[in-house]
Amino acid sequence: MATTTEPTTLQAAHNAATERRPPSNANLTAWVTFHQSNARMYRAVADADRWHHHEAMYWVGYEERKAGEVSARIQAEKPRAE
Repeated sequence: MATTTEPTTLQAAHNAATERRPPSNANLTAWVTFHQSNARMYRAVADADRWHHHEAMYWVGYEERKAGEVSARIQAEKPRAE
């Protein structure tokens, strides 16, 4: 039985994010999910990899901002109810 373990270092987190990055033509929902997942991962890494805590927290903020930007695009593209 294969188990996946979450990264515990900042470098491993960067590698995991690169590996699971959606294709550039993925729908916006996939991108929101990707950024939200990354934010959770970097938050966990910030607690585990104390030498890179502040840098990991930067990436938490970055991924949360990107998720918010993509969510805003989704909302802007929704048809308006009259």
